[in-house]
Amino acid sequence: MTESEFNECAEAALRAVEAAADAVDAGIDCARSGSVLTLELDNDTKIVVNTQLPMRQIWVAARSGGYHFSYDGRQWRDTRDGAELFAALSRPVSSQGGHPVVLSPK
Repeated sequence: MTESEFNECAEAALRAVEAAADAVDAGIDCARSGSVLTLELDNDTKIVVNTQLPMRQIWVAARSGGYHFSYDGRQWRDTRDGAELFAALSRPVSSQGGHPVVLSPK
């Protein structure tokens, strides 16, 4: 994947994560600074989603740990267990926020 292809795919993913967080009624505030998207939950905790250009990955930092996602040509997949980005991100958002949240792409 070229740098420009990665940037295009990663930007689309960050926009989709932000839209998905805005679409659920879970009190998630989104703040964007360049390639870093911060999800601030109702309890004032944060989950950070950012791009890693050198690795061609999207990284997620949450209380439960760090997660790395690579693009498989169709979806962003966790490099450890193959989970899709939105399904994987829903888990720490739910556990950290204290109530079930399902994020899904539009």
